[in-house]
Amino acid sequence: MPPHRLITVAAMRRMDEAAIAAGVPGIELMRRAGAAVAARAAAMVPASSRILVLCGPGNNGGDGFVAARLLERNGHAVDLVCTVPVESLTGDAALAAADWQGLVLSEAAVSEADLAGAALVIDALFGAGLSRDLDGAAKMLIERVAASGVPVLAVDVPSGIDGDTGAVRGAALRARETVTFVALKPGHLLQPGRDHCGHLHVADLGIGDGALEEGLTGTPMVWRNGPDLWGGDVPRLDAVSHKYTRGHVLALSGPAFKTGAIRLAARAALRVGAGLVTVASPAAAMAENAAHLTAIMLTPCETADDLDDLLVDERLNVILAGPGLGSGEGTRERVAVAAGVGRSLVLDADALTSFKGEADRLAGLIAEGGGQAVLTPHAGEFGRLFAGTDAVHPEASKLHRACKAASIVGAVVVLKGADTIVAAPDGRAAINDHATPYLGTAGSGDVLAGLVAGLLAQGMPPFEAACAAVWLHGDAGLRHGPGLIADDLPDLMPRVLASLR
Repeated sequence: MPPHRLITVAAMRRMDEAAIAAGVPGIELMRRAGAAVAARAAAMVPASSRILVLCGPGNNGGDGFVAARLLERNGHAVDLVCTVPVESLTGDAALAAADWQGLVLSEAAVSEADLAGAALVIDALFGAGLSRDLDGAAKMLIERVAASGVPVLAVDVPSGIDGDTGAVRGAALRARETVTFVALKPGHLLQPGRDHCGHLHVADLGIGDGALEEGLTGTPMVWRNGPDLWGGDVPRLDAVSHKYTRGHVLALSGPAFKTGAIRLAARAALRVGAGLVTVASPAAAMAENAAHLTAIMLTPCETADDLDDLLVDERLNVILAGPGLGSGEGTRERVAVAAGVGRSLVLDADALTSFKGEADRLAGLIAEGGGQAVLTPHAGEFGRLFAGTDAVHPEASKLHRACKAASIVGAVVVLKGADTIVAAPDGRAAINDHATPYLGTAGSGDVLAGLVAGLLAQGMPPFEAACAAVWLHGDAGLRHGPGLIADDLPDLMPRVLASLR
């Protein structure tokens, strides 16, 4: 299975069942999982350290029993807590518990002193399939462990985190590291789950290709964003490449004194490799734009009719609209013209807000133009555009909302944030965790829109272009770090792109 593919909790269950049906005993899978946890725990603490293992009532707890036995055998002092009577355990968890020869403590027996004396807590209470909010004694135990400050190694996911959505179910531990199995789950990357997982490790349980294939059947195509996903589509120059083979982006400027955003976007498009970029500007903003543009060209454009005239030139293969354009009917008219000519389209900011509550209307325009569009909303713009649709269901995960939005509008949707989602209307999606909070600065989103446009201009398909742009944007932010402003991002593109080679 590709290392960047994510699997749902249901898919993981199917894989386990298929592996067992193919002849791998469930207890053997549990022993492999527990061994992976024990190996990671041993690497986190000095030899002979005291380790507290917290086991829950299911298979996650069984993994904990296996890890406890192996750690004790290798010289660690191990205290094991089980939240249910051992005799109530069933299946493979009961077999794993039977192999443990030490004492089993109840959760009520764990004192503050016990926690303070541990070098590490192994959290094997609840796995990724937790389907209810934690309360009562389980919640109190998690809160006590969290308050102790002792480092936590989580098994599968930190207890209290939903493996599919990343949501906190009542309460959740924050792990320093997490060991999961076969592949990452969406909840490892979606917030707030990502912040609770710490450093992620994926253990291969050797379940076999047949089990992998059976588990993935009918599973949504969701990936962890990265070059493994889209690297083969990144534009590369050859001996006969020139500016006219690398595409031409037309970026629509707003009125005077509101032009900075589109220049940021235009510069990003040029830096990421577009052969030509032209800013289409109202007359009153021409001098302002001209004073700041050199390699980027400039042309007058006042109205939707003017835009229609410009688009007679078929070499203008990508249209970028929204940053600083202004909200209202004039923007809606420009978007309608841009969508109707069958070119690739990037819509951001005001181009999205102008269709507040009219996602269906925008979808119709995009469909008329062939559907080659990428929308890049932040949470506020997303909520305004998709108001009244299933894409803003309050109980749905961010991943579900982005995928639903993409299907509604018939275009790729980049739902920005700390866990940016890229969703295509055909059901594909990617979750990005390659970024930094320093990107939360004015104009950063405009640069991202420009990166998408520049990659589209060079022939990347919309989903791959959006995924690549998000990752490149995040990589630039990581390289710069503190003090980052949006103006810095385009200038970092040469180094970022060089690293892909």
